Amino acid sequence: MAGRLRAPTGRYGGKSAAQRQAERRDRFLAAALQLFGDTPGYRAATVAALSEAAGLSTRQFYEEFRTLEDVLAALHLQVNAWAEEAVLAAAADARELPLPERAAAIFRAYAADVTGDPRRVRITFVEIIGVSPRLEEQRLARRARWVDLICAEAQSAAACGEAAPRDYRLAATAFIGGVNGLLHDYSAGWVDATLDEVVDELVRQLLAVLRPPGWSPAAPAS
Repeated sequence: MAGRLRAPTGRYGGKSAAQRQAERRDRFLAAALQLFGDTPGYRAATVAALSEAAGLSTRQFYEEFRTLEDVLAALHLQVNAWAEEAVLAAAADARELPLPERAAAIFRAYAADVTGDPRRVRITFVEIIGVSPRLEEQRLARRARWVDLICAEAQSAAACGEAAPRDYRLAATAFIGGVNGLLHDYSAGWVDATLDEVVDELVRQLLAVLRPPGWSPAAPAS
């Protein structure tokens, strides 16, 4: 298939073409979350099976996507967007809390969102790996966005005297790799701990990075 088929235009059933297209896309992504994130998995899925699961036709599939890889790419970004929304909401709610409580609230929100649906875990940490150079670039770019978020929070804490002032990019890159690995292993049943215990360990590790030995928080201004 050289490219997507042209989608119909005009209103039908009280909905515009754009609305119908958005609904079809959502249905394909919902079906992909089930097929790619559970059974049979991305590599064993077909356009016909995905279209059937979505309750749509293969023609409608090609009006929205070129390949199944396009669907996986879109789903990977969507799963990460859901997690980011949860993190940003938690960060906003915890903005006035001290750093340890703030970090715990943020990581609890991330961990709960990522591990709350095993299908999301599989998309994020399993199915996206090794598919193609294009998706590997997307995976690394999306991980870099998480690194940027950690760096921004760290620099904000440093500006308030809650953390040591330094360039956190290298540390944040190493830390997010540990976060993803631990959450994947927890979800797979390889970690003998509760989710709260996992979050507590992540917070301890982050605070050790932000507050190294020999450093102490700045005294409040009088």
